[in-house]
Amino acid sequence: MAAAATALKYKRLLLKLSGEALMGKGAYGVEMSVVDRLARDVSEAVGAGCQIAIVIGGGNIFRGLEGAAKGMDRATADYMGMLATVMNALAFQNALEHLKTPVRVLSAIPMPTVCESYTRPRALYQLEKGRVVIFAAGTGNPFFTTDTAATLRAIEMNCDCVAKATQVDGVYSGDPKRDATAVRFDRLTYAEVLARDLRVMDGAAIALARDNRLPVIVFSIEEQGNLLKVLRGAARATVIEAAA
Repeated sequence: MAAAATALKYKRLLLKLSGEALMGKGAYGVEMSVVDRLARDVSEAVGAGCQIAIVIGGGNIFRGLEGAAKGMDRATADYMGMLATVMNALAFQNALEHLKTPVRVLSAIPMPTVCESYTRPRALYQLEKGRVVIFAAGTGNPFFTTDTAATLRAIEMNCDCVAKATQVDGVYSGDPKRDATAVRFDRLTYAEVLARDLRVMDGAAIALARDNRLPVIVFSIEEQGNLLKVLRGAARATVIEAAA
């Protein structure tokens, strides 16, 4: 494993998955065949010697912003969204356990009968022991997205980068599924993402990454084995980082 790890460009990575990525072709909930495929990618990356942390959104079950838009109190809606991320984290944990990949779920909202509570020393210990760490319940606070939670946890865990998994192979000037003229970017600076309002992640997440010089890699999770390519610096992806 040591020899394999030396071939990796990124040795410790925070993988950001959307809740929608777990739905497959469904309109709601978790499609376990999709979760199993994504878990195999993570297990393969761990086998190659990478330390992996994961943040999963909850939009496949409940999205706080949409709840607030329908008249619900925003803080209450966000807490419901955080609970949705815990459900997704447990599903992903189950898939990794079936692959015999050691994994722990750490929640920002204490729920000891379900999973461990998040503390930075505990999370670092689990990573250093080679276990996948899944961070659940966002930051534990309303008004913050899971993009911001992913960036925050990546910085706390001293990760080499955040890899945001999407359905397309990078960042485009528009939605490539709707706009045939959308231009794909290989590299962007944090300032360019904010100035162009590209919305690959929310502004707070990009600003936090910028202030801590944390690279963000946007890649497609649709291709089997693509996570390992990201770790080796060989994937077709967009890299967001400080100007040279």
